[in-house]
Amino acid sequence: MATATAASSSAPITADEKKVIFASSLGTVFEWYDFYLYGTLAAIIGAQFFTPLDPASRNIFALLAFAAGFLVRPFGALVFGRLGDMIGRKYTFLVTILIMGLSTFIVGVLPNYESIGWAAPIILIGLRMLQGLALGGEYGGAATYVAEHAPKGKRGLFTSWIQTTATLGLFLSILVILVTRLSIGEDEFKAWGWRVPFLVSVLLLGVSVWIRLSLNESPAFQKMKAEGKTSKAPLTESFGQWKNLKVVILALIGLTMGQAVVWYTGQFYALFFLTGPLKVDSTTANTMIAIALAIGTPFFIVFGSLSDKIGRKPIIMAGCLIAALTYMPLFKALTEAANPDLARAQSSSKVTITADPKECSFQFNPTGTLKFTSSCDVAKQVLSAGSVSYDDVEGTGPAKIQIGDKSIESYAATGMSPDELKARDAAFKKEVGAALKEHGYPSKADPAKMNKPMIVAILVVLVIFVTMVYGPIAAMLVEMFPTRIRYTSMSLPYHIGNGWFGGFLPFTAAAIVAQTGNMYNGLWYPITFAAITFVVGMLFVRETKDMDIYAND
Repeated sequence: MATATAASSSAPITADEKKVIFASSLGTVFEWYDFYLYGTLAAIIGAQFFTPLDPASRNIFALLAFAAGFLVRPFGALVFGRLGDMIGRKYTFLVTILIMGLSTFIVGVLPNYESIGWAAPIILIGLRMLQGLALGGEYGGAATYVAEHAPKGKRGLFTSWIQTTATLGLFLSILVILVTRLSIGEDEFKAWGWRVPFLVSVLLLGVSVWIRLSLNESPAFQKMKAEGKTSKAPLTESFGQWKNLKVVILALIGLTMGQAVVWYTGQFYALFFLTGPLKVDSTTANTMIAIALAIGTPFFIVFGSLSDKIGRKPIIMAGCLIAALTYMPLFKALTEAANPDLARAQSSSKVTITADPKECSFQFNPTGTLKFTSSCDVAKQVLSAGSVSYDDVEGTGPAKIQIGDKSIESYAATGMSPDELKARDAAFKKEVGAALKEHGYPSKADPAKMNKPMIVAILVVLVIFVTMVYGPIAAMLVEMFPTRIRYTSMSLPYHIGNGWFGGFLPFTAAAIVAQTGNMYNGLWYPITFAAITFVVGMLFVRETKDMDIYAND
C-alpha cells in the first residue's frame, strides 16, 4: 500500500525524486516552446507555406494549421493512454517525446510552398497533427509518472512542478528567436532564419530522451504488473463501464473545462485583449505578460503544495469562482490602466448603431474574404476594424452610427462601380475616423499615459487565478482513477478540456465580440464555463488528496 511504502511527507526531496520531476517536466517544456514558437512566427510561417493567399488569409490558415494540433490532442490521449496502461508509463512517454521533438525539428527543414507547392502546407498540417497526438499522451504520462513516484502527502507539490514549465517554454522561445534575429538580421530571419528555433529543438529532445532512458518504471505500475493486474482493454474499462465513464465526465465538466478557460484567459486572451481592443504595441504587451508570468509562476508550487494540506478541490473551485466573478471588473480596470483615453471616451461618448436587424449579418470574418454590403454590415465592419465597442439599437432605414452627439449615415455597398465604391468607402471611413478622434477615441494606446505597474499587477492577479486552478489539477486527475486505467482515463478529460474548451477560447471569444460589438463580451465564454465547472465540481466531484493511488478498483 502507498501508506506503507511512501516516504514521510516532511522528508526533503531526494536526488532520485528530483530527477523524476525534472525528466518528466522537460517534455512539457517542448509543448510550450513549440506553442510560443509557432504562434510568434505564424505570420512568417503563413508567408512561407500559404504563399498564394492574401496576407490576412495566410495568417488565418497558419493559425488553423496550429489549431489542428488542438483538435487531435484527445485522440492522442486515447492512443497513448491505452499504451501507457498496458505496457507502462516510462516507455510510452518516451515515445511521445520522440514524436513531438522530431515533428518540431522537421518543421525546421520542411521545404516551403515555392519549392514543393501545396505539398508543403499539407505536410505542415500533418506534422502539427503528429505533435498534437504526441502531446495528448505526453501530459498524462508525465503527470501519472510523477504522481506515482511522489511520497504520500506530496503529490500536489511534485506534480505542480510540471505546471510551471509554460514559463520556461515562453522565455526559451523568446530568447532563441531574439538571438537568431539579432545575429542574422530581420531580412535573413524572414527568408530562412525562422527555421533555426525549430532546429534548436533537437537539443532539447536529445537531453530529454537521454534522461528519460535512465528512469525506472513507476512503482505503482511495477506493483500492478507484478500482481498481474494490468488492464488488457483500458479503453473499454475507462469509457465502456459507467462507474469509470461517469468519473471521466465529471473530471471534464467539474474540473478541466473550467481550469482550461481560466488558464487561457489569464495568459493568452489577456495578451490578445491588450494588443487588440486596447491597442497596446506588441512589444510592450509581451513584456508585461512575461513579467506577470515570472512573478506568478511560483504560485503553481504554492497552490500545489497547499493542496496537499487542505485538498485539491477547494483551491480549484475557488479559482473558478473568483475568476468568473472578477473577470469583467478586472478587464475593465485593465482598460483604464492600459488605455485611459479609450476608457474615458467609452464613458463620455458611447457609440451606437441604429439599424434594421434584418440587414445585419453575422460579423465574424476570420479570413477577411467575406464581403459585407448592407448599410448595417458596412457600419459594423468599420467600427470593428478600429476595435471600437458599440451598442445595437433597432431602427429602420439606412444604418446610422452615433458617436456622442455626432450622427453618421452608413451606405449600402451595392449598385456602384468599383471606383465609386472605393471613393464612398474612403469617405465614410474618413468621416467615422474624424468623429471618433473628435470624441476622444485614440488610434493606439499612449505609452506615456499607461499605468504599467497597475497593468502588471492586474496581469499577475489573472496568472494567480491560473495557478489556483492548474497547480493542483494534475494530482487530482491522477487520484480520481485506479492505477490500471489511470493514464487513459485522466488524459482524455484533460485534453478535451484544454485542447477544445481552452484552445478555441481566443477564436470563440473573438467571434462573440465581432457579433455583439462589445469588446468585453468575449469574456462571457470563460465566465460561463468556469461557473459551470464550479457548480458541477462543488456538487458532484469529491476530494481526492487522501486517495490511495496504489488501489486498483
